[in-house]
Amino acid sequence: MRVGLDVQLARGTSTGIGEYVNGLRAALAREGIDVAALSSERFDPWRFDRRVLWDQVLLPLAAWKARVDLLHCASGTMPLVSVAPMVATVHDVAWLRVQAHARPYARAYFGGFALNRYRAARRVLVDSAFSRDELIAVAPSIDPERIDVAYPGVSADVAAVERARDDEAPFALVVGTLERRKNFDVLVRALPAVPGLRLVSAGPPTPYRETCLQTAHELGVADRIEIRGYVTRAELLELYARATFAAVPSRYEGFGYAAAQALCAGVPLVSSNASSLPEVVRDDAVLLDPSDTRGWAQAMRDVLARRDAAEARAAAVRAANVERFAWGQCARITAGAYAAALAQ
Repeated sequence: MRVGLDVQLARGTSTGIGEYVNGLRAALAREGIDVAALSSERFDPWRFDRRVLWDQVLLPLAAWKARVDLLHCASGTMPLVSVAPMVATVHDVAWLRVQAHARPYARAYFGGFALNRYRAARRVLVDSAFSRDELIAVAPSIDPERIDVAYPGVSADVAAVERARDDEAPFALVVGTLERRKNFDVLVRALPAVPGLRLVSAGPPTPYRETCLQTAHELGVADRIEIRGYVTRAELLELYARATFAAVPSRYEGFGYAAAQALCAGVPLVSSNASSLPEVVRDDAVLLDPSDTRGWAQAMRDVLARRDAAEARAAAVRAANVERFAWGQCARITAGAYAAALAQ
């Protein structure tokens, strides 16, 4: 079996999907799968026109040149034409649920067009049971028997983080693209009621950044907010090591890499109770309504007041979560989906 894996979103400012394809590629190789990593250095995956060109022309061409038996479209989009049978990973259906503010052409391509293409996949992989249920809800014509749930893995470097929290300057770490559905502004609005705490955002910004900064200035807390933008891997690991706690206030996540990484790094976590996050977090962290500003303020004050207890709780659940989010399990489920697709 030779599988072509779309790894284009690991180029440039790689975020959650980049983390997924890089980790999966290595894990599949350890399982003995012959993987052809398909990408192009010349194309910026974050430019819409080049993303479409990659998806619809260059990806199937690369698969043909690599002589693959199966094409794994791992980034949530699929070409109209492929010389090989296809498996797709659907990370979420956010474009159909919570992206009404985005540009119409982007909503059309990543929403309705992508959804129609999933019907052409012989197997569909999803990151959580929540994402499976969401996909079935918006595309009832997709046979649920063709859908496999495989939690993405958390990388070994995150699982190996040595905690060295910064008690002199406590901060809440918020990892991920700074976009509207990530709900960073609830933390900004809660911050005036949490003296001494800083917020540190690590992830590519969108125009939503200006909304959050304006709110921060109006509330007089702008000096306690640090929006770093995209950070290097070394910086990210250092932030996980020093953070007082991680905050994941998202309104919608197909999986929630930031929550899984915090659990595996032994970082105390305060998380939203929306979408997939209760499934990922379970009872291993504080869960809150993403709209409850007072609740977030109280939870953050509680972590600051009882840091040793928060650290002990995070340390106690760390090993189990490292095992739960091991790449080997994801790779084995994925390899099973490949075999089923080729046998179909």
